[in-house]
Amino acid sequence: MWLKPEEVLLKNALKLWVTEKSNDYFVLQRRRGYGEDSGGLTGNVTVSAVGTLDTVLDSTAKVAPFRILHQTPDSQVYWSIACGASLEEISQHWDWLQQNIIRTLSVFDSGEDITSFVQGKIRGLIAEEGTSAADEEDPERFREAVLRFERLFGLPQREKLVTYFSCSYWRGRVPNQGWIYLSTNFLCFYSYIVELPDRGSRALTVCLRGKRALRFSEVRDFERLAATIRRKCGTAGSPQHYISNPDEEGVMVGQSQAVSTEALMNVFHPHDAENLDPKMLKERMKEQSWQIHFAEYGRGTGMFCTKKTRDLIVRGVPETLRGELWMLFSGAVHDMTSHPGYYGRLLEECMGSSSLACDEIERDLHRSLPEHPAFQSDTGISALRRVLTAYAHRNPKIGYCQAMNILTSVLLLYAKEEEAFWLLVAVCERMLPDYFNRRIIGALVDQAVFEELIREHLTQLTEHMTDLSFFSSVSLSWFLTLFISVLPIESAVNVVDCFFYDGIKAILQLGLAVLDYNMDNLLCCHDDAEAVTVLNRFFDSVTNKDSPLPATVQQASATANDKSIQKVDISDLIKEAYEKYGDIRTEEVENMRKRNKLYVIQTLEDTTKQNVLRVVAQDVKFSAAQLDELYMLFKKQHFVSCYWSVCSPALQNHDPSLPYLDQYQLDQSQFSSLFNLLQPWTTHTHVRSLARSAFRLLDENGDGLVNFKEFMCGLDILYNRSFTEKLKFLFKLHLQPGKLIAWSSLVFHCRNSSFYTSGVQFIGLTKTLYGVFHGNEEEESLYRAVARVTSLLLRMEEVGRKLQESSPQKTPQSTPTSTAQPETSPTLPTSSETETLAEGEGDQPESPANQQETAPSHSDITPTSTSRPSTPTSSPTGTSSPVLDTPTDTPSSPSAVRDGDWSFSFEQILASLLNEPSVVRFFERAIDTDSVIAHARKNQLKDEH
Repeated sequence: MWLKPEEVLLKNALKLWVTEKSNDYFVLQRRRGYGEDSGGLTGNVTVSAVGTLDTVLDSTAKVAPFRILHQTPDSQVYWSIACGASLEEISQHWDWLQQNIIRTLSVFDSGEDITSFVQGKIRGLIAEEGTSAADEEDPERFREAVLRFERLFGLPQREKLVTYFSCSYWRGRVPNQGWIYLSTNFLCFYSYIVELPDRGSRALTVCLRGKRALRFSEVRDFERLAATIRRKCGTAGSPQHYISNPDEEGVMVGQSQAVSTEALMNVFHPHDAENLDPKMLKERMKEQSWQIHFAEYGRGTGMFCTKKTRDLIVRGVPETLRGELWMLFSGAVHDMTSHPGYYGRLLEECMGSSSLACDEIERDLHRSLPEHPAFQSDTGISALRRVLTAYAHRNPKIGYCQAMNILTSVLLLYAKEEEAFWLLVAVCERMLPDYFNRRIIGALVDQAVFEELIREHLTQLTEHMTDLSFFSSVSLSWFLTLFISVLPIESAVNVVDCFFYDGIKAILQLGLAVLDYNMDNLLCCHDDAEAVTVLNRFFDSVTNKDSPLPATVQQASATANDKSIQKVDISDLIKEAYEKYGDIRTEEVENMRKRNKLYVIQTLEDTTKQNVLRVVAQDVKFSAAQLDELYMLFKKQHFVSCYWSVCSPALQNHDPSLPYLDQYQLDQSQFSSLFNLLQPWTTHTHVRSLARSAFRLLDENGDGLVNFKEFMCGLDILYNRSFTEKLKFLFKLHLQPGKLIAWSSLVFHCRNSSFYTSGVQFIGLTKTLYGVFHGNEEEESLYRAVARVTSLLLRMEEVGRKLQESSPQKTPQSTPTSTAQPETSPTLPTSSETETLAEGEGDQPESPANQQETAPSHSDITPTSTSRPSTPTSSPTGTSSPVLDTPTDTPSSPSAVRDGDWSFSFEQILASLLNEPSVVRFFERAIDTDSVIAHARKNQLKDEH
């Protein structure tokens, strides 16, 4: 019979056994005195002595005369694994070991692994024999105890009673007589006097559909919890059903898209059970080791993770269990279970749609593990496309980023398509937060953590290479692709195993081990290029001698045929990483992440600011310090307004992946607040209302948002440009946006053609000038200057109207454009004429039209109440010249004016105001920009309340 393995030290034991058969791993022994010729005095004495000794040493049972021991060549310790009463019985066990175990043991490298495997096999055989013969061998009394145990405690049927005792339970002064029952997992007591069952813990056992039982101990209100679980299970909808036929074709039921339900590795490299290749034998050994672990610590979500679990992970996960364990350790199994049918619905929503992310995915599909057969066919490419597209649709903030395709390709090799999607969700949203976006903040944070660990653990390297930024640039691909991009695929999957088990801590440990392994070579490097070469040659030398993948799948390194380069096994490298740097705790890594995150974000913000200021400085005349202050005000306005207004368009459209100039933008409300703080004139009510027009003017692309460059170009005109530019800016603010062909280009570019404003718009411009001058020390003279200019322009308009009425009526088609305008257009006023117009009320100024042959008399051009502007038409134009042969909808054409309408061109207004020295002096005076910025910085928060 098989025995539970027990240690036997033969070196100091009495020579009571004789070896009958032996090999490198097992010994078959016979008890001395049994099976020998007992004739003669010596034989009788030997048998008698051995029998007496057995009686003394074991009074309960007679020692079996035959046994089998397990041994390893490098150990003096033996393990008893079988015994028998006859040579035939023990020979059967010996033959079974020869046929099923011996050939497998030759694959192991260490004696500990051999012993562990043998012990697991023997325990499995004992368990199988015990379950099959228990009912026949149990006595009648034990059967009654089993029935009583099942009736009293109601434990799961798999719980087997091991033994039971009569005992007393002392509570207080009176003992309670009863029975204690010991089962596989429980210790139970029943008192038939008190009739009160007492259990060791308040526990709740939940049995799953997959015949697994989860036990939750020490639950306070477990009865209420049990009732809640029953209620939830009773009302919960049934999950989406899948094809359960073993011969299923790999298609999920109920979905319009064909979704693979088989890992690509199983499709392109099916498991061959008859393959006796040494690598396949090692793979089976790993599988059996995991099966032993499952039997001891559970499987699935109820599995206990112990040191043994980590040891198995370090050795490498079997190909057949890799997908299952990735799902378990990452937590993706919970996400998929709690969202049945979610992936299918995503595919129905996003398939066929077009977006920037879809274009980028299509571009990178054929760059994902192109050497693997799975991604040389439409099967793998289509699965990869569906997973990436579904995730981009699920998380638009991330969408798709490079390196996601490489990671997803590896996930699809060992997990089903839906499982690969949830694994990608776990990696992008939990395990590697902020990694997969255009700013890769998460990767930069972990690079900073990596640098800190290098300073702490590799002091010799830091003394030689004072600038550790080199390691940041080299290690970026390590973190983004989990070493997949630098290691052969057969070795990289072992790294992914450790990542899903230990998180980013495993990647940090491996990175330190790589640098430590190449320490001597790195210390000899004189520049970064040599160091990169050293690391690349090292990664090319990494192999996986236990990988069962065929040679057509394994990546051939550049140094595969170089005999001088020493090969490094990935399992040994990972084992060394855990041995040397396994003391790095996850809590410590998280604290370092938090500590470095602020530094990384601030560095990125500084870089963004420098790039923005460098671009804007080329177009404005502000100093570098002033630009810096204005940028901080602009940025602060963005964040403060977003805080006070959750529905702000600027907040809803904020995207950190946008170009530098568009990182921070202001909507109309935010712009108005900041513009009114920074505009260089008085805060008159009419001036404050200009912010809305300025926003519409500066929003070049019409998206309802103004970036920093657009904002600064507007401010630069008001602060640093000439009088003409400033007046032109104010003039454009009062034009109708719909009447300009290229509205956004008019602010910053001077055109030779004239632009006209209607009467109402001209009155608005006049009010704006009054508001601008309000509070100035020359306010009175400025007001008079504006009044003179207004009166002059109105008189000029009346003269032009009179001339137009007295001239022959001509159609637009018959009027030559080259001669009509100089004959009838009034000339702009000179400085002497402007002064004449500004003198007494009764004096009529000499009209500029008197120079023409058809000029009317002075009495004909006296303005009356009828000269007030009428409602502007759809195309404001000037009327001081005759109708021209131009399209009527051209805004700069004076022919679009109907009877009763009048307008002024920018050139007319500019020429008139240039003759007013006080106005020119006001707009040309220097502005104390620093004081305005200081005032805005002080009052910015007040305006938000």
